[in-house]
Amino acid sequence: MGWPNIVTGLRILLVPVLVILILQRTRVASYAAAVVLVAGGVSDGLDGYLARRHHMTTRTGAWLDPLSDKGLVAAPIITLSAIGRFPVWGAVAILAREAAVTALRIVRGTRGSSMPATEIAKVKTAAQVLAVLLYLLPLSSDANPARVAALGVAVAITLYSGLDYFFRALRPSAVP
Repeated sequence: MGWPNIVTGLRILLVPVLVILILQRTRVASYAAAVVLVAGGVSDGLDGYLARRHHMTTRTGAWLDPLSDKGLVAAPIITLSAIGRFPVWGAVAILAREAAVTALRIVRGTRGSSMPATEIAKVKTAAQVLAVLLYLLPLSSDANPARVAALGVAVAITLYSGLDYFFRALRPSAVP
């Protein structure tokens, strides 16, 4: 199992906590949800660091880590969208990319090939977490331009990184 996979597993356990906090719809719960999201984001860096530092990379970790990242971002996006606190256009763009890349990973996995996270995908996750964080926090309407700008940047990076994965998968050297 190893520490990196334990940290990843704990990140997965944060997802329902995050959803429950969002559904509380109070200022205190919003701040708590923001803390949970940031803790999940930090743990993403921690599990990767531990895996590299202690040479503990595993196939399970390579599969669980991106899945936990997707859950940590998708669950609050879906929940916030459902209660009208996150723009649907941003949710659709982000979730469609995540679904497409997950499907690509599954297809590649059935062919015995993996798709490790790229540097742009790591930037994508950070941009998504920042955008979600801004929508979680109970900020005044004066923050709306910053929220939309952060979401726009996150969507642009998200779509770019999705295309990057598909172009990498299409390269002849990428086919097993």
